[in-house]
Amino acid sequence: MKSILIVEDDHSIADLQKDYLELSGFSVRIVHSGTDGLKALEKETFHLIILDIMLPGMDGFELLKIIREKEDIPVLLVSARAEEIYKIKGLGLGADDYITKPFSSGELVARVQAHLNKFERMKERFGKGDDGSKIVVRGLEVQKEARRVFIDGKEVTMAHKEFDLLLFLLQNANRVFSKDELFERIWGMDALGDASTVTVHIARIREKIEENPSKPQYIGTVWGSGYRFIV
Repeated sequence: MKSILIVEDDHSIADLQKDYLELSGFSVRIVHSGTDGLKALEKETFHLIILDIMLPGMDGFELLKIIREKEDIPVLLVSARAEEIYKIKGLGLGADDYITKPFSSGELVARVQAHLNKFERMKERFGKGDDGSKIVVRGLEVQKEARRVFIDGKEVTMAHKEFDLLLFLLQNANRVFSKDELFERIWGMDALGDASTVTVHIARIREKIEENPSKPQYIGTVWGSGYRFIV
């Protein structure tokens, strides 16, 4: 049984989400603040997190940053804020989806299941891509099954989608992909967002693995076409 953490300060909304998810076969835990969400993550293991943005104490963005430093699981942001800047910020911080309130409970369950299925497919695909469990290119080492990244022997922390994007480009080295192609391959056709999400994630990856992000040696920009991993 998949376990889901709901971090939502509106008790009625949280209870409704919990009821629908439990009817669909999930185990659900509810907390009502960002601080309690962090405590729950320190004590228990979850397969997916439904995270509201506007929370007392620690807001959803702040909690998301901490989650992405420690956890490699899908995170669905929910908020009444429909402005694009909130969506771009949330997806840029590593959220897998952004759902605007109000939304139907049926839609929520469908999105939860879709992201869990996609996460499992990604793990299977990247874990069996080619011979060996790691890929080394110059000073960059990517351990596929462990989902760890090292640059010149020093480990760097990658958010879930950052790792997926880096590994996909690495496994298709020298091939150019447009932003739209990368968004479809990594986020999927049904994901909320657009190709600008790819640009944000490429920038964050470069900051972590490139000696000089403005003159990248690993992930190059092919102007007018997209991005490629350089070997």
